[in-house]
Amino acid sequence: MRAFTELWDEITAERYGVDDPKLRRFRYGVQVNSLGLTEQQPENNVYRILLEMLAVTLSKGARARAVQLPAWNEALGLPRPWDQQWSLRLQQIVAHETDLLEFGDLFEGSHEVAAKVADLKIAAKAEMAVIAKLGGATQAVETGYMKQKLVESNSARVSAIEAGELPVIGVNRFTESAPSPLTTGDDGGFMTIDAGAEEEQIASLKAWRDARDGNAASAAIEALKAAAREGSNIMEPSIACAKAGVTTGEWGRALRETFGEYRAPTGLAAASAAAPAEAMEQARKQVAEAARKLGRPVKLLVGKPGLDGHSNGAEQIALRARDCGMEVVYQGIRLSPEQIAASALEESAHVVGLSILSGAHIRLVAEVRRLMDQEGCGDVPIVVGGIIPAEDIESLKKAGVARVYTPKDFEITAIIADIATVAGDGAQNLG
Repeated sequence: MRAFTELWDEITAERYGVDDPKLRRFRYGVQVNSLGLTEQQPENNVYRILLEMLAVTLSKGARARAVQLPAWNEALGLPRPWDQQWSLRLQQIVAHETDLLEFGDLFEGSHEVAAKVADLKIAAKAEMAVIAKLGGATQAVETGYMKQKLVESNSARVSAIEAGELPVIGVNRFTESAPSPLTTGDDGGFMTIDAGAEEEQIASLKAWRDARDGNAASAAIEALKAAAREGSNIMEPSIACAKAGVTTGEWGRALRETFGEYRAPTGLAAASAAAPAEAMEQARKQVAEAARKLGRPVKLLVGKPGLDGHSNGAEQIALRARDCGMEVVYQGIRLSPEQIAASALEESAHVVGLSILSGAHIRLVAEVRRLMDQEGCGDVPIVVGGIIPAEDIESLKKAGVARVYTPKDFEITAIIADIATVAGDGAQNLG
């Protein structure tokens, strides 16, 4: 972040002519990364969170203006109110029990820090030059370049963990552990959602619609569509929609009907995967054997149903499956069960892999299975990956899910080999 703030200062001064140093300050907020949190020995996550927070607070010249910390158990499920409080108290202890915020920059004058910052700035400027050649950031997003680089970066990280080159305590180093008292309660150490919550919300939504003026709501939606078609400002009709009781779902549907739905690049087309060679060779053999049984290459459909926007797991599975010899269909995040079931039929998939991190795995998996059966894909097995409690794993398997993978299954190449086995085992039922 020191490199970032220095670059921001230089660019705003040199490229945009901002003379006032105060106006050139880079103001940013940080949500500390939960990607590195582990399901194994989750109590270790507290230290990881603290260290990452210190990384954006120790240097006054690069200090975040706002910090949001994950809870220790976000690799297990939804944090309970107490877990959220623990996360908040960590911030408050650093803010109120230390004198960290009372001094100048602790790293100023450090030759080691200055050298590292200089190296980072050189690398950043080289990357910025590539993006400039593409026509700018918007074009780099639209062509998929930015997403490709993110996918490749995470692939290298995941591969290093698999190979043991990147140590993760409790995962690939020092894995022996006494049972954690933090996770031995009846709730498993995280918040569980009442099974009736969805029905209550649907009933509440229906009651809301019944109570509003239906004609006024319909008129407001039509006015919104008209503004969208004409290319005029949609803010005023949107405010009118809110006042008429139009729901956000209705508002979004009206705009999708007018503009269509944007599907962002997945970054997989040009991305290259990094993976341990020996494991890849074994996985490719299993994929080839499954293809022999099926009479054609194994086709895996990777689906992200629901509103969950965390795509890292799905992307790495799709990328590694492709590089192990499977045909992969992956269309990005936030697909409906209907879209996934229709795609399974259209693509003649051998296996459907669902990635769900939103806590809605039971309902979403059941709905995808029902719709696939309805589409005539009843013989196509489903595998599921995500943050899924142990008791729900058994429920999913009883419902016919072939495999369930959770964060403890960090060896992605082994997962692909296992999926190939699932496809091969189902060869007698699939054409």
